[in-house]
Amino acid sequence: MKAPDYSKRIATLREDLKLYECDAFFSVDPADNAYLSGFFGSTSVVLITLDRAVLFCDFRYQEYADSLQSNLEVEIVSGSVTTKLGSFINACNLKCVAFDPSAITVQQYMMIEDELSAKMEPLVSLCKNIREIKDAYEISCIREASRLAEDALEQILLDLKCGICEYEVAAVLEYEFRKRGALRTSFESIVLFGERSSLPHGVPTDKPLEKGDIVLIDCGCVLDGYCSDLTRTFVFDRIPGKWFSDIYEYVRQAQAAAVETVCAGVPALAVDQVARDLITAAGHGDHFGHGTGHGVGLEVHEGPRLFNRSDAILETSMVVTVEPGIYLPGQGGVRIEDLLVVTDDGCDILTETPKELRIL
Repeated sequence: MKAPDYSKRIATLREDLKLYECDAFFSVDPADNAYLSGFFGSTSVVLITLDRAVLFCDFRYQEYADSLQSNLEVEIVSGSVTTKLGSFINACNLKCVAFDPSAITVQQYMMIEDELSAKMEPLVSLCKNIREIKDAYEISCIREASRLAEDALEQILLDLKCGICEYEVAAVLEYEFRKRGALRTSFESIVLFGERSSLPHGVPTDKPLEKGDIVLIDCGCVLDGYCSDLTRTFVFDRIPGKWFSDIYEYVRQAQAAAVETVCAGVPALAVDQVARDLITAAGHGDHFGHGTGHGVGLEVHEGPRLFNRSDAILETSMVVTVEPGIYLPGQGGVRIEDLLVVTDDGCDILTETPKELRIL
């Protein structure tokens, strides 16, 4: 698989800096830093000027940083990397330095400001906006992460039996991810049985699996730094009632219609509206309270957001989820989620797990 083109990413960022009349950008955000440098360590700072690109990290990561293929200058720092950044910028005589205020703590900001003579210009999501459009390398990584997660999911479904607890299934699922080469989960795996499936982001408990239970699993893994995201809803042994068959079909149809709407040039809110209108027409508008989807990449929740107040326009090579749901308190819920790549004439659906109601 072809390696990322870090020089192209940095060049795009530099063009944006010129537009905002800034002569540098610094980042303390791990995902932005990985995007610009390939560095996935826990602590780093990246500084991009109009003619230099520098990665700051500490001694723990020296050998790793020196091995990176992004060709950034590497500054090994003793002590605080953020404090070092300020003095380095001063030495470069930079006048206006951009940063993302949504990706820095107050403490980090104050430490840098105390050392800095340059103006600090807050530009929200400067690098994150560039990250919304994935290159071929990123799409390939996300595709493989999705395949790995689906393969692990199919394995754990084979082992479901009466009495197994939600947290046991979540633990086994995460083990299957790691066994297949994933670095970690994209987020805390959601495994919910029975009436607990009405909790959109419920936490697994010791609830045992029983015949007639709904089984809702929302999971994802990280492979080569990139996330996947997948949700499917099943039933164990038998369908709990017509009410469930009905809401499952409403969600399935809403999800399919929303996927069909995805295309470059389409407003993100239009995708949400298609799913929301169908669920509302079925009488369950009050039971669908979250957005229809979100971007996925180095982080499992990125832009664009597919919800009814979004001002984003979908573009070719964005990677997004489409995941409407219906949740009936005290009874149970359904969510169906696919991961897909926006194309010029529609989308490429990465998720291959069938969406028809499945009895386990």
